[in-house]
Amino acid sequence: MAETAPVVLELSDVHAWYGESHVLHGMALQVRRGEVVTLLGRNGSGRSTTLKAILGMVSRRSGSIRVEGVETIGLPAHRIARLGLGYCPEERGIYSSLSVEENLLLPPEIAAGGMTLEEIYRMFPNLHDRRATAHGTQLSGGEQQMLAMARILRTGARVLLLDEITEGLAPVIVRALGQVIHTLKARGFTIVLVEQNFRFAAPLADRHYVIEHGRVAQTLAGAEVNAKADVIHAYLGV
Repeated sequence: MAETAPVVLELSDVHAWYGESHVLHGMALQVRRGEVVTLLGRNGSGRSTTLKAILGMVSRRSGSIRVEGVETIGLPAHRIARLGLGYCPEERGIYSSLSVEENLLLPPEIAAGGMTLEEIYRMFPNLHDRRATAHGTQLSGGEQQMLAMARILRTGARVLLLDEITEGLAPVIVRALGQVIHTLKARGFTIVLVEQNFRFAAPLADRHYVIEHGRVAQTLAGAEVNAKADVIHAYLGV
């Protein structure tokens, strides 16, 4: 990724709270257009809270969060999303009583250029096979994750915030999701990936931010991963 690509997401001295619990303590990072960036760290380090803070889904936040150059720290969540952000939460959030296709027809358009159903089904052939016959609760965990990702691609979002998309999934599905991320990057999407599975994240990312105690402890270029494996393992406890 060229270092001259514009910055589309920038956090500076971000603090975030859930009620009285102070979770982020001066988070600072940058993501450039077309990059895949991972947030690595132990459970409880603040990775998922970083995504929620970007979207305004915390009790309180301070500092600066700029999306496409727009300061969002004072904006409500629905206005932040309309700057082109798509969020795939760890719990997936699909509608269990609706069919695959009904789930895909629900998301609102937040920006021009959302994927058509035909494009979605080419990217996720499993969903095409079950588009009319399976409800959310009848899908496997991997199919549910594919559907959750596909829904945000329908909205027109170009900056994707993906939270633990491989957790609990079979290796064959994890490989398929890795290929989807490669394809999305080739199409110019910008992706922030919270991931515990370092083997999945390592070959995908242009840059890794290692998060500890609600702030960035290390920043590593993708090319540095092998040389600094011991440092990463020490932070991740693996």
